[in-house]
Parts: sequence; structure tokens; C-alpha cells
Amino acid sequence: MSRIAINCRSFLLKKYTGIGRYAHNLVRSLAAIDHENQYFLYARKGLFDLKRSLPRIAAKNFHPRLDLFGRGPKMFGGIDLYHAPSPEALPDIKGRIVVTVHDLIHRVYLQGHTAETIEQTEEHFQQIVARADKIICCSNNTRLDLQKFFTIDNSRVAVIPQGVDKKIFRVLTEQEQRSMKHALKVKGVVEPFLLFIGTIEPRKNLSNLIQAFRLLKTQKIFSGKLVVAGMKGWMQEHLASDIAAQGLEGEIVFLGYLTDEELCGLYNTAEVFVFPSFYEGFGFPILEAFNCGAAVVTSNTSSCAEVAGDAACCVNPADVKDIARGIQRILEDKDLKADLQKKARMRAQDFSFEKTARET
Repeated sequence: MSRIAINCRSFLLKKYTGIGRYAHNLVRSLAAIDHENQYFLYARKGLFDLKRSLPRIAAKNFHPRLDLFGRGPKMFGGIDLYHAPSPEALPDIKGRIVVTVHDLIHRVYLQGHTAETIEQTEEHFQQIVARADKIICCSNNTRLDLQKFFTIDNSRVAVIPQGVDKKIFRVLTEQEQRSMKHALKVKGVVEPFLLFIGTIEPRKNLSNLIQAFRLLKTQKIFSGKLVVAGMKGWMQEHLASDIAAQGLEGEIVFLGYLTDEELCGLYNTAEVFVFPSFYEGFGFPILEAFNCGAAVVTSNTSSCAEVAGDAACCVNPADVKDIARGIQRILEDKDLKADLQKKARMRAQDFSFEKTARET
């Protein structure tokens, strides 16, 4: 039996993005399959911060505890192994250390972070390369990036793909779809629509998607709207003026952060899900869309093509016309759309958080 500490800071808030989704599902899946090792879940939290809380895990061998005084895993006494679900400043402990690396954005896509964030992230990676006994990469693309920029032996790196919550992201019944369509209509979502899901920031490439959407509208290829779901990130202030300049006011629906159930409804009812990100370490939305049976257009770069396999239409994210062509192909070719939807459901079967947990 081992004593394992896991930093759960990435999912203290209910609104979490990719890393929080990974860490939360990993902990939940570990609790379902491992009843022998002792897990100590912790996260730093201010004494008067009432918005953050650790998850409740029913398993008796999982011990959640808030770190109010910044003691880190030392608060649990002797720890055999420490797992950081994302890069961080590593604690000073005697046990072994495992770190999950999701991406190398700070090296590959410099415009994806501020200078301060790049400097801090680089410090974390230098520590990880020097001290981690094992580094988990969520995709082969991330492994290649890691070994491109850092000298690290293959034996210290494991590629463990992430999964998808198949109880939430699934093909809805006709009755469920009718109910969800009514709920989405209240938010201004009416069929037909193209769908984008992701944090609104330059790396996600929403600007090029909007230009591709404009091409489809001006060429009378698509008459519906573009629906955008996701939290506002940074460097997105220009979007409103860009949309106005292209005459698309009223044609794009911004929904902000949504629940997983609402996202599932969008994936199920969208004409095409478009995810033209410039760089991803993994790309959760692709898998979520697949499991909901959506037809997907995504990038032919980074891990997007790796995760998608042959189940999506892959395009050059830097080429607005190529993005538009990819969407047009699916809109106009019903056989292609049906084939991609079938392959999407099959591709999603290759990924599960239980598998992720077992390999971890």
C-alpha cells in the first residue's frame, strides 16, 4: 500500500476548463478502481474563500483536505508519491514525483501566454525535467514537443491519453433532444447552427472561424448562425469590432460558460462542430463531440489530428478558405456527414477515463 498525494487545485471551482476536467475525472476514476492505496487530496485555499471547495469522494481510502496555510503535501506526513496533474512549482518531499504535462504552449505557441506566464511556466518545466520520476504526456504530440525542447530520456515519459465522460457526453434520445432544443432556444440558439466550444483566446482561432463563417454566409452556403460557448480568456477584446466590421452582428450567439449537460445538447443538435485551434495538448471538445455523434471539423496540427484520427474533417487552421471548405463539405454531402458521425462514435470508444486511471 502506498500513500499518494494529489494536488486538486485545478477543480476547486465548479467552472473548470481542460486541466480541471482531466484532474477531476482522474481522481473520480481512481476512486472507482483502486481500493488499496491511500490517496490524500489537497488544494491551497484562502481561509475566507467560500467559492472553492474540494470534491466529496465516497471511497474510504480517499482523504480530501484543504490546505489553508500553504503546507502542501507535508500536511499529510510521509508521502510515498506525489502527483501534480499539471505543471507547478514542485514541493520539497522525499517521495517520488509524477507530473502530467498537457502541452508545451509556452514554447510552441508563444502568443498563447503573457510574458510573465511564459517565464513562470518555464521555471516549472525546468523543475519537472530535473526532479520528476515520471512525466505523463496526454498525447504523443505533447511527448514529441517535450523531448524537442528538453533533454529527457524515453523511460521517464509515458503517453496516457485522456478520456471522455460517456454518461454526460452521449447521443441523446429524440425526446431529450426536443427538451434540450427548447432550453437552448431560450438562450437564443435556433437550428441550424455551427458550433464552437472553447475558451475565447487567440490560440483557439475563433477569429479565423468567424471569417470562414462569413464566407459561408456571403456565398449563400449556410443560412444559420454560429454559436460560441466558452469563457472569455485574454486578448479577445477585438472580436466585437471584427464581427461588426464583417457585418455579422446578430449572426453569432455568445453563450459564455455552460454546464456539461448544455454542452451535450449543443453537440447533439449542431450541424457541424468546428474546432480549428492552432495548438492543443489534447483537445477534450473533439472527443466530447465524437461521443455525442457530431460531425467535426478540426485542425490538422498538434494533437487535434492525432485525437481525431479519420473521424473528422481536418483542415489548415491558418487558412480561412480551407476551414470554410471543410464545413461546406459536411453541409453539402449528407453521405460524408453520416460517415463521419459513425466514425466519430467508434473513435470515441477508444478513450475512457477508466482507461486513463488504470494506465496512470
